[in-house]
Amino acid sequence: MTTTDMPKSGFAAALRRLPSAQKPAKGAPAYSRFVNRKAGGYLAAAAFVLKATPNQVTAVSALFTFAGIAAVATATPSWALGIAVSLALVVGYALDSADGQLARLRRTGSVAGEWLDHVIDSAKIATLHLAVLVCAFRFFDLPSGFLLVPLGYAAVETVMFFAMILNDQLRRGRNFGSGTPAPAAGSPSILRSLLVLPTDYGVLCLAFLLLGSPMAFSLLYGALFLLNTAFLAAALPKWFGDMARLDRTAADQER
Repeated sequence: MTTTDMPKSGFAAALRRLPSAQKPAKGAPAYSRFVNRKAGGYLAAAAFVLKATPNQVTAVSALFTFAGIAAVATATPSWALGIAVSLALVVGYALDSADGQLARLRRTGSVAGEWLDHVIDSAKIATLHLAVLVCAFRFFDLPSGFLLVPLGYAAVETVMFFAMILNDQLRRGRNFGSGTPAPAAGSPSILRSLLVLPTDYGVLCLAFLLLGSPMAFSLLYGALFLLNTAFLAAALPKWFGDMARLDRTAADQER
């Protein structure tokens, strides 16, 4: 589709069109679903009016995110730093939602854009926890054993992110290969969104508001690590079962 073929509209009209350009929200944690997606929608509408491309929005998202991550690793913790880091990460996360919404608004989604978005996401997940490791080593007066927490958190979130992306890709590939459309999403559960809130990247972004108090930040960060570890331990067997059911469905269709 060329630029001249794209729908022309102002900010308000773009906002009105956003619901039809949204992906299903079923299962998304509460912050991502109710706060980040809405913030990303406003940013997507603004980017649409400014004629920005989704990849440009992705790049700006990366600038905010990695500026915040670099500050965690290099600056002395303080309340002001915590606010600045949290704000940078929150804005970066909202822009991360905006790029996909903008692509659907412009009807210019691409495999290259999806690849870029996922690569940046994987980089921020790993480097954010490594930045906490560096910060704790340099500035926190805590037992050295705490340094294992960001290392473990990086491993847990990396595995979780890879598994979730792989789940989506394998389901998409299996449905495409079989010619069977994916099942329609059911009604999104608000209770489930609240229960999985500790796994929400947005909550981790907000945790840095406590960076001025190493003890308070470490307690919250450690609690989030434990909850994410518990979630992953419960989710992996379920996801494996989901993939096994895809195999059985494909085998039944071939018979």
